[in-house]
Amino acid sequence: MQVVVLASGSKGNAVFVEMGGARILIDAGISARRIKSGLAAEGVDVRSLSGVLLTHEHRDHVAGLRTLLRQYRLPVFSRQATLEQIGASGMLPEDCFHAVTEAFSLAGVSIAPFAIPHDAADPVGWRIAGAERFALATDVGFVTQEVQSAIEGADMLVLEANHDTQMLKCGSYPWPLKRRILSNRGHLANADAAWALVRMRKRPKRVVLAHLSEENNRPALVQETVEDVLHRQGVSIPLTLASQDEAVRIS
Repeated sequence: MQVVVLASGSKGNAVFVEMGGARILIDAGISARRIKSGLAAEGVDVRSLSGVLLTHEHRDHVAGLRTLLRQYRLPVFSRQATLEQIGASGMLPEDCFHAVTEAFSLAGVSIAPFAIPHDAADPVGWRIAGAERFALATDVGFVTQEVQSAIEGADMLVLEANHDTQMLKCGSYPWPLKRRILSNRGHLANADAAWALVRMRKRPKRVVLAHLSEENNRPALVQETVEDVLHRQGVSIPLTLASQDEAVRIS
């Protein structure tokens, strides 16, 4: 299994997963040009992608999708409500859209969406299983039992660690935005991400902490907070931090 977080954060998100014969892009929230160049740096041609999985319709997850589909006509998989939101403008090729409600097979791997609490039409995380298991859960207001069950057993996990609660509360954001982020349909705090890892019965081989806020978080603070909780609970898991501006490769 190879995973490349091409970008992660409020300005745009895209993750590449290669497992067995499947080459999958999760979200297309950065420009098609950046997606293409990021994949090319890994020796991957966009035309070889098996498909695109979308978590939800917010711009930082779909900004590059229109250009990408115009150029390459890739199959796109997500919930019906998400696809309807994205296709409402009539500017996207609907024949590329595939609504999914349960697990399906793509290029020899099993792919399963799972519901996440976020303020979007019908947002999901994704679980991909072949010889190994991968899970992604970002834009998560809180870790529900369904989310916790979905990430359980993942060999590699991309998990949101968006903000430090105290930084957010004392920061410059207007209160309505703070309230949205802190709500159970907002974003996951560093400490909450750590406790989700503690609750996992089978520890992942690698965890990527993703969707870090540039305003309400710091890489060193994320690392310190999560490692401190893990250490106090006697848990050791290798951690990697995703970046908004640079691709991060994990294999």
